[in-house]
Amino acid sequence: QQERETPAPKKNLLYPKAGDIVRFYEMDGGRADGQVKVGKISFIQKQLGKEENKWLVELTELDNVGDGYYAEYPSRQRSKRKSLRPLEEVAPIAASFVRSENAFKIPRTMDEQPAVRAERYDVKGYEGPFSGDSAIDKTVIEADGELYNALKGELIRNAALVGLVGTLITNLIKGGQDAIIYGAGALAGVGYLFFLSIKTDTIGSENQKIGANVSNLRFVLPVLVVTGVALYNKSLGDASPTAGSTNPFETITPEQYAAAVIGFLTYRLPLVAGQIKDALKDESSDDNLVLPGSAGLAIKALTQKQGSGTKSDLDSMTPVLLVSGPRAAGRTELVRRLIEEGNGRFVEPTPVDAVSNGATFDRLESRGEFIQVDPSGRYGVTKEGILNAGIPEESVVVVDADVDLAKRLTKVSGARLIGVWVGLDSTEKFETRLRQQLESGEIEIPTDDTEESVIRAKIREVVKDIEYGIASGIFEFTILNDNPEESIKELKAAAEYCFG
Repeated sequence: QQERETPAPKKNLLYPKAGDIVRFYEMDGGRADGQVKVGKISFIQKQLGKEENKWLVELTELDNVGDGYYAEYPSRQRSKRKSLRPLEEVAPIAASFVRSENAFKIPRTMDEQPAVRAERYDVKGYEGPFSGDSAIDKTVIEADGELYNALKGELIRNAALVGLVGTLITNLIKGGQDAIIYGAGALAGVGYLFFLSIKTDTIGSENQKIGANVSNLRFVLPVLVVTGVALYNKSLGDASPTAGSTNPFETITPEQYAAAVIGFLTYRLPLVAGQIKDALKDESSDDNLVLPGSAGLAIKALTQKQGSGTKSDLDSMTPVLLVSGPRAAGRTELVRRLIEEGNGRFVEPTPVDAVSNGATFDRLESRGEFIQVDPSGRYGVTKEGILNAGIPEESVVVVDADVDLAKRLTKVSGARLIGVWVGLDSTEKFETRLRQQLESGEIEIPTDDTEESVIRAKIREVVKDIEYGIASGIFEFTILNDNPEESIKELKAAAEYCFG
């Protein structure tokens, strides 16, 4: 028997696509072939005037932050890190995104250079960003086109039906003349939608300019209605409701004008009704109601991220007890007592130590990922250091935050903030405590300032902080810290909501 030849396995072609991580060379790096760089493809375009299959890619350089990690530069610096290069000068890398580091992990060779999947992409048979696995599914486009045509027809049909109903109602209430004017306005509204659809249908096609020009006729339709009513009044002569008026802008009565305009705007009613119907469908559960405080912030964050905020989604967020307030209100002492007396139920955020973990600290600091760095500059707190500090159902992280830190925490995704505001009931009490901090040396007086000027400046800061505490809406609980024993009881009671 003649043995059958086993067919060679089909090679998976390496076609470029936006978002790919690649290696390229910067020619000012001091090497013959240039300095090795890593970047991400932003977009791909064909080289104009080239008959061969030649392509250009826009690359956004990534920052080498150490340990084989490459991160995106801050948004303000990215525009300066973009470059346009021929496709054949870049090599694909099998990079993986590490969420905890917020960076791409790049495999490296023995000499610590980025390891590539191939020295260049495959270009034979490449037809652009939407070729190969990224090819456009024509059946999906056809289905979307059918859905669009059905929606367009439904809008025009509903506008016509509502216009007809409005005309009949106007006839019963105001009489035949106003009904005719209303009907003409409604017909103009239907025509407005029709001509608008012509512009939409031709967008991106070779007839786009013609479609846009034809579509502009929709702006003439309401003018034609008003002009027609004016000519009708003129034809009545002395019987015209505007007879005797010499003002050309008073050729129709206010009632006629209102009938024409309301009739024309009738086409909007089906649109508004559809939007209200969709909104009511989305808001069918109580969890989608707009709530004040941290619950509202949590649901808002979920809505922005997922398009809806269900109760199960809210439960998946990490509770964080945010204790904030002005200086000299005594919040730090309350937080310290809460943690000490909580039997392990309340913990502080887990910091990154610049001494014991210097490489990680430097990497996170260079990327601006610290939410807070202590005054000594040794300890930094990240989003993960807050969200992962507690144990679900057992312990909750407590953040002792000034107002600036509280503002930053409201932007931390995945956190369900339970806000507690610690303050005093008068500026006089704040002033007394500030003077005590001056006497103890906790607050230093600059050489060019006096005690009074420092006090006045601190009081202004207190007032500004209080304004934020009132207006922000993130604090469900307020503690007036006159009596520390009563205040700690109130804080413990508020903290129990973290376990609810």
